[in-house]
Amino acid sequence: MTDPRRLEMTVLMTPDMANFSGKVHGGALLNLLDRVAFSCASRFSGRYAVTLSVDQVTFQQPIHVGELVTFRASVNHVGRSSMEIGIRVEAEDIRSRTRRHTNSCYFTMVSVDDDGRPVAAPELKVETPLEIKRNRAAELRRSLRREIVEQLEKTTVHDETG
Repeated sequence: MTDPRRLEMTVLMTPDMANFSGKVHGGALLNLLDRVAFSCASRFSGRYAVTLSVDQVTFQQPIHVGELVTFRASVNHVGRSSMEIGIRVEAEDIRSRTRRHTNSCYFTMVSVDDDGRPVAAPELKVETPLEIKRNRAAELRRSLRREIVEQLEKTTVHDETG
């Protein structure tokens, strides 16, 4: 049986995904990342999930048209209705059979009911040392996000322009 806490998808990068320099456009990759996060969170929760936030998307290496890109997603942490989905991205040159890690990122997804309202997500069973490490790191990212929001609220001026 498939572990509902994990998801793997592989996609061929095609010319319609290219930017003006011939590499895969960051926006095309973000679109795929969001789909992977949705699929992983929805499989885990048994409900549709919506994107709340995206953290630490750093494009470390370009991805080329013609490469196979594998997205390895896992549920790292679960709140009441929110789930952190960690995604590792690897690009594979089909001809040379080489793989490289191009980026990792973290999506916060919220489990929703049929009316789009947040609903409780299932409890996450954290079992292995790696899962424990990912869970602790997710808790730290969650705490840091909240701290950043608090600090920004103290320094942000609200007027008609936003």
